[in-house]
Amino acid sequence: MTVDITPLLRGEVSVITVDCGFVPDRAPEGVRLLPGARISGRISDSGGYIRLTSEVTVPYAGSCARCLDRVEGTLGFRFDRTLAPENTVTAELLEEEADEYLPLKDGFLDPDAALGESVFLEFPMVLLCSPDCRGLCPRCGKKLPSEGGCGCSPREIDPRMEKLKELFPD
Repeated sequence: MTVDITPLLRGEVSVITVDCGFVPDRAPEGVRLLPGARISGRISDSGGYIRLTSEVTVPYAGSCARCLDRVEGTLGFRFDRTLAPENTVTAELLEEEADEYLPLKDGFLDPDAALGESVFLEFPMVLLCSPDCRGLCPRCGKKLPSEGGCGCSPREIDPRMEKLKELFPD
């Protein structure tokens, strides 16, 4: 996705709206990105200071890390960057401050690489079907309900200690 901002650079307009889809290039392990990723926002010029302020939404699917149920949702986050025309910022600064600047080439903005990296970094460390998911029972493998248990005995005797049970019946 490229955005032509030459009218903004020439001073013809002070704001350019951005509302388009994009395709993220990578996802965290176990997450499948669904079609429909969008960026919507605006590029504004305030006294030569060009800024992109936007919201990003990315639909996804995966499995709960605790109970393995299917999880679907939409990741949403802010994506704000300062736009730096060619030869105004050094390559070292662009590399060091990659989360703050986006380079412009010949009046065009191509945020795909930065967007893809931001999508990857914004995902939670683990996907959960709900914050209070208790996972699976270690004995029977059934999903544990939010309250109570699955019916398995909560007390389990270690097979290595089975002989001691004969000495201490209580």
